[in-house]
Amino acid sequence: MKKILALVCTVTFLFSFSQKTMTSTEYKSSPKVFNIKGLSQSVIIDCGSSKMILLSGQVPLDPEGNLVGNNVEEQSRQVFENMENILKEYGATGKDIIKLGIFITDISKTPDFRKVRDMHVNLQNPPVSSLIEVSRLFRDDVLIEVEATAVIKNK
Repeated sequence: MKKILALVCTVTFLFSFSQKTMTSTEYKSSPKVFNIKGLSQSVIIDCGSSKMILLSGQVPLDPEGNLVGNNVEEQSRQVFENMENILKEYGATGKDIIKLGIFITDISKTPDFRKVRDMHVNLQNPPVSSLIEVSRLFRDDVLIEVEATAVIKNK
């Protein structure tokens, strides 16, 4: 009898805290961000009481596809402007970012990136991050690429 009661309690506990249904994902792009063919700018996943937003790696291109900046700080400004524009499509901001993946061609320029990042993220609870130095990105003049994950409350 104790085993049955324990099993019933365990199953009840698990189901009471689990997500009831998984709704479909939604892909969005911002007209204020250059749209690279063959990939989505972002996708949002309904997680029950919140939604998770995944952003493709953002590069320092303006809406017309022109490179913005010739150093890490200037390029990071454009990268975060692109991320903010995409997040606005969901009613989110950079303060909702919980994870960053940073790909940089010169790791010694990390302080220049952080200077810009700190203007956009929640510094009380900064996002978890991975910083990877790469030999090059998709173009020789692109010095940084940043991907992000954000979470917002479901309305």
